[in-house]
Amino acid sequence: MDEVTEISKKKGFISGLSGKKGNNDSISDILNRAKTYFNKPLKSMPIYDQEKDGPLIEFEVPEGLKEIERYWLQEPYALATILEDRKTRYYRLVEPALTKFEKELLERLYEDFQDVLILNPTTSKIEKDALLVDRTLLLLERYKAEISTASVHKIMYYLRRNLLGYEKINPLLYDPYIEDISCDGVEVPIYIYHIRYLNIESNISFREEELDSLVVKMCQLNNKHISVSQPIVDATIQDGSRLQAMLGREITPRGSSFTIRKFRKDPITPIDLLGFKTCDMEMLVYLWLVIENGYNMLFAGGTASGKTSMLNATSLFMPSTAKIVSIEDTRELVLYHNNWVSGIARESFSADSTGEVSMYDLLRAALRQRPDFIIVGEVRGEEARTLFQAMSTGHATSSTMHAGDVQTVINRLTHEPINVPHIMLQSLDVLCIQEQVYIEEKRVRRTRSLVEVLNVDSETGDLGINEIFNWDPSEDGFLKVGDSHIMQEIMHVRGWDSAQVRGEMENRRKILTYLYEKNMRSYIQVSLVVQAYQSYPKMVMEAIENDTLESMIQDMVD
Repeated sequence: MDEVTEISKKKGFISGLSGKKGNNDSISDILNRAKTYFNKPLKSMPIYDQEKDGPLIEFEVPEGLKEIERYWLQEPYALATILEDRKTRYYRLVEPALTKFEKELLERLYEDFQDVLILNPTTSKIEKDALLVDRTLLLLERYKAEISTASVHKIMYYLRRNLLGYEKINPLLYDPYIEDISCDGVEVPIYIYHIRYLNIESNISFREEELDSLVVKMCQLNNKHISVSQPIVDATIQDGSRLQAMLGREITPRGSSFTIRKFRKDPITPIDLLGFKTCDMEMLVYLWLVIENGYNMLFAGGTASGKTSMLNATSLFMPSTAKIVSIEDTRELVLYHNNWVSGIARESFSADSTGEVSMYDLLRAALRQRPDFIIVGEVRGEEARTLFQAMSTGHATSSTMHAGDVQTVINRLTHEPINVPHIMLQSLDVLCIQEQVYIEEKRVRRTRSLVEVLNVDSETGDLGINEIFNWDPSEDGFLKVGDSHIMQEIMHVRGWDSAQVRGEMENRRKILTYLYEKNMRSYIQVSLVVQAYQSYPKMVMEAIENDTLESMIQDMVD
């Protein structure tokens, strides 16, 4: 018996195709209609006109609260509004309100979709969406439901959100200002980390059964299993964001919990670093020359201090002709280089570590791929020793680690569980310390210090460093406090004299200034300009002089 015949026998599907329950149509009649149905083009949503059909959502600021900001998440279906009272700020998600009739229709559709959605399974999200729309409109016809275009769009929004997405929290994944989404337990409001308003309480919460179901669903959608016996899961969801979930009350007494760390599809670039004042122009010019010439970098700092953002932004300075291999435990890096191999670590399938691919495994494999540059998302254990061995054998590397200052970096690297030999530390060239600080009660990220590693005392293990830049908290500015030894090395290796070094630094300063003033901040634009300068420096500088660089890069993008 073929698939259509099997599915046709299902009660919901038979009643849908036969028009009503209890008629005398034979299975063969229904089967013929099913086969005819599959040959028809899929139905599409009726066109929604706000002026004609009215708004899908309405929101009035509650009494006693003040609205700070309002913006769309999924226009015209969902928006976010930031409210405040005298003490606290709140994040409120606003979605379409359903009438009693619309709610009944939605519940009936859920019941029937248990049978209908099994038909013609697809893997593409676009295909699933098209199939969902088609089945919804077909069922509404079978129901003989006379509803407005606005009602169809509201019902379709909730079906997409709940069947194809992550239910109540799905709109939050569309908010470009959210970095983290945290659910701490049953009936506890979802907290988000907002770029502008930091940790802020939302109007979303879950009942126990609802929360348990969502946690299981999120893991299953991303090919992970979570259960009472295996209650903790780390996963990467479909858009690249990081999910950490815990099920039940045995290990989390307040109930199931989860945290989603959102993945930036449009990563932070050097131009953003200037705008955020994470570092200044002179530091970026220095980092451009250092990374382009293959020196080893390590970005260190505390949690959420901007380590990975700095790593990704400065990696855009790597030459376009270089082979780059990146290694991460969860996907965070985004580059615009054709010759780039991205590696993601994988957890084991069982308790005996079957199928595990660690960062150490990936790094060892990378060394056999003859990379020019190796990027490691974060070093924590044995992969650090391999990374320093790669440095010692001439591979240019960049990485991050958790440490708040230079001495803590040395202590972590030279003690358990990393245990890098002291003598190997001198393979590291530049150490950049990131920090999260407060400026006028606003939490911001700054590059606290940028130092060059000179040598290691073989007897004491002391690290000789040369600080080039540091941050001045009183002025919220950066000071150049030393002369670079690496610049002298670059000048020698490249055969430049002092005038040529100054000229190269001035050119890069002009390029970054032009990009900043023109707000050319996307990683594609920045990468294309950097790569164009490496191949055709005169052409790029002439384009800046003639103010044609923006149009030239746009032509390359198109």
